[in-house]
Amino acid sequence: MTNQEILTDAFCTALGIDAGQVTDELTYNTIPQWDSTAHMLLIAELENRFNVMLDTDDIIDMSSVAKAREILANYDIQF
Repeated sequence: MTNQEILTDAFCTALGIDAGQVTDELTYNTIPQWDSTAHMLLIAELENRFNVMLDTDDIIDMSSVAKAREILANYDIQF
């Protein structure tokens, strides 16, 4: 599985959405499934799958799929 596929699967699992919905344009609170509770599930899912510990600023800044990729790149995750 590529890191992009892992990222997509993490969003699908945490938010309960189809892979087709996981695009760079998907942003926090634009769909009912991505609320504050699901956001924390998403963070946990990403941390587990990529074996990283995100800091508070990164958790707060993670406002879209594109931003998630950008933040994870700071932890040496290549996409």
